[in-house]
Amino acid sequence: MRVTFLGTGCPVPSPHRFGPSQVVRHGDTAILIDCGSGVTQRLAAAGLSGADLDAVLLTHLHSDHVMDVFQLILSSWHQGRQRPQKIFGPPGTKVYVDGLMALWRAEMDQRIAHERRPSTSALETEVTEFGPGWVGRFGEMEVSAVQVDHRPVVHAYGFALTACGRRLVVSGDTRPCEGLVEAARGADVLVHEVVARGGMPVVEGVRTAETVANVESYHTRSDQVGAVAAEAGVGCLVLTHVTPPGTDRAALLEEVGKHYGGPVVVAEDLATIDVERMRVTFASGGVVALGRH
Repeated sequence: MRVTFLGTGCPVPSPHRFGPSQVVRHGDTAILIDCGSGVTQRLAAAGLSGADLDAVLLTHLHSDHVMDVFQLILSSWHQGRQRPQKIFGPPGTKVYVDGLMALWRAEMDQRIAHERRPSTSALETEVTEFGPGWVGRFGEMEVSAVQVDHRPVVHAYGFALTACGRRLVVSGDTRPCEGLVEAARGADVLVHEVVARGGMPVVEGVRTAETVANVESYHTRSDQVGAVAAEAGVGCLVLTHVTPPGTDRAALLEEVGKHYGGPVVVAEDLATIDVERMRVTFASGGVVALGRH
């Protein structure tokens, strides 16, 4: 089981960290988790396309996590997908996807009529909404949804994925919460969001002190995430959804390391974690062994 980070950023635009998204692969099965800005370009850079995906899983419906859903559907059609896109998400996902497709209906109808492609199946969607617990089996991967605390967002989830005795947990967006700790207990890899403590200064006309406090309040700060990993006893902690995207990596590692003594990886776009071999490969070609768990 391998997880490739397509986007490790947040709503703040960055040329280095695209919108939140990762693809998990095992054997011939590929699952996309979240669909942030630039996901189709990052899929191409990773040697994949929307035509290869067996499922799209959405943690929640914040715009930075679903921004490129339509782009994914359209580009999958251009890439020769011959089946509907299967989308799994929390309550509200069907209304969102149906509304998105309705918004672009006239443009799609024009393309279909003019381009005369052999199939339009890729422009169809099959939406399944889930609650806490079992989501499904995809190839040899089993996926469960973990309710997390991203209030005022009501329906927010992380995911626990297992295959061949290995377990990967993805936090989604959340403040520290006991439910995620329990779901991640003993996991080989925990992929967790992080907000750098003090990383968002007050800027007149951009954000007030209240803005900063409120944003930090429904995420997990850099002085908290290590304790989450330590309490769960995970084999490796991987930090993503890095906020702000230009956060100093060394300072981030130092702060997280005060609370968690295991391996910590600051994810980069197009880096891949091999959960079975416990190795991380970066787009630059660098490879790091994370130790066995």
